[in-house]
Amino acid sequence: MAPDTASTRSEERHAGGEWTTRISLTRRILAVNIFALAILAGGFFYLDSYRTRLIDGRLVSIGRETALIATAMETGSPTERRGLLIRTAGATGLRLRIYNADGAKVADSFALAPPTYTLRDPKDDPIHIRIARVLDRVVETIAFASSPPYLTEPRDDRRDAWPEAQKAQMHGSTTGAYRFAPDRTPFLSTARPLAGSGELLLATINARDITEIVRAERLRISLVLAAAILASVLLSLFLARTIVLPLRRLARAAVRVRLGRAREVIVPRLPDRRDEIGMLARAVSDMSQALRQRIDATDAFAADVSHELKNPIASLRSALEGMARIEDPALRGKLLDIAQDDVRRLDRLVTDIAEASRIDAQLSRTPFEPIDLGRLIGGIVRAQAARETDPAVKISYLGPPRGQLFVTGDPQKLARVIENLIDNARSFSPESGRVRVSVHAQEGKALIAVEDDGPGVPEAEREAIFRRFHSVRPERDGFGKHSGLGLAIARAILDGHHGTITVEDRPDGKSGARFAVTLPRTARPAPDRSGVDRP
Repeated sequence: MAPDTASTRSEERHAGGEWTTRISLTRRILAVNIFALAILAGGFFYLDSYRTRLIDGRLVSIGRETALIATAMETGSPTERRGLLIRTAGATGLRLRIYNADGAKVADSFALAPPTYTLRDPKDDPIHIRIARVLDRVVETIAFASSPPYLTEPRDDRRDAWPEAQKAQMHGSTTGAYRFAPDRTPFLSTARPLAGSGELLLATINARDITEIVRAERLRISLVLAAAILASVLLSLFLARTIVLPLRRLARAAVRVRLGRAREVIVPRLPDRRDEIGMLARAVSDMSQALRQRIDATDAFAADVSHELKNPIASLRSALEGMARIEDPALRGKLLDIAQDDVRRLDRLVTDIAEASRIDAQLSRTPFEPIDLGRLIGGIVRAQAARETDPAVKISYLGPPRGQLFVTGDPQKLARVIENLIDNARSFSPESGRVRVSVHAQEGKALIAVEDDGPGVPEAEREAIFRRFHSVRPERDGFGKHSGLGLAIARAILDGHHGTITVEDRPDGKSGARFAVTLPRTARPAPDRSGVDRP
């Protein structure tokens, strides 16, 4: 069946609607792989929630410690508070302050013992700490993290200077708060009132270790992401090289073929590749070779047509010029006969040339259908036997009954092949000779044989007779009665049907030629709704 042809305009409209067609394939491969890695980069959003969980957990832990310390101070005597304050501050790393009922500070662990932490001035930090702090800001900005207020140490250290202390005193429970130290590290505080005395315990700490943990986690994610990006880029470039570069080579070769330099173009076949690119390369190479052969065949056909037309035209011109000069009626009659033969020869040539040039185009557009060979060839043989052109040459037929052997194709074109072979066999057969036509199945194919009683075809000529305008006719056929295109047309039709045609000696050893045609068999078609087999 003829292939379907897609609309070029619809393809252009479809391609024009895809913005990705404006981007090179290499960039698209990189973009897709980098986009997948961008999802991995979402781990930086996880860092903010991870830090928040650490801070919340630390506040809960400090709150419990503050509650325990407050309970211990509530049960201890005032003279024991100093030692308890020093010991618990050293053990927990907290700074512990006690405010009386009036809000004044009455005790501070930093005044009683060495400080357990120091608030750093960011101006004194080394360069790598400053870079890390900048990265903290970048990650927080990307993650849309909320920033707590910065710590401002009160000049007059009273309970009212600490909002969490006021809230704890008001509600009588433990209250915590989170601030940034001057170097953007977490500063955590919890406050709890001491029962029965109106006093309040405030515990604070600079949890610099939380920042270090988050930065270490960020470094690990960054290293994994950097390694993944590097591997993705290298793999993308490798993939682009294995796909894009061969496609570019094929595209350049196709452009050169389109520009008319097909004979000089060597399309790369990429024999080492067994993937789709290799299949495409070999398909394009085969297509260019077929195109080159088609161009060569067209050129040769044009040259042959020119040569074949020149002979009858020259003969016709000579006859017409002679008729203008000769007065003898008999000689003028001979020249007129020659001119008429040349006209008929030209008519046959033009008709056969037109058909030969249209075969490929007709076969590409004609829908193939199941053909009953027994019915088709039997009808042709009966029609040929009824012709009166050469009644002395008999035709016999041996074939399968109708409905037994089917092929797929164009019935008119296949009929033309059989008719050409029978005409050819009759023209070479002697008077009282016989043309034998047989059809039978053979290993999944249909074999059609046409035998004659003629002189046969010399082995050296068995391929040449299928070339255009190649004709060695018997003398009794007369000059110019055949165009030399019959067998060439038959081979072209059979090529379009995936069939073959060869010539050989008769298998019985007698004089004559045997033309053998093979066609792929097909299954018997299902009957139509009326229950009658399709023809």
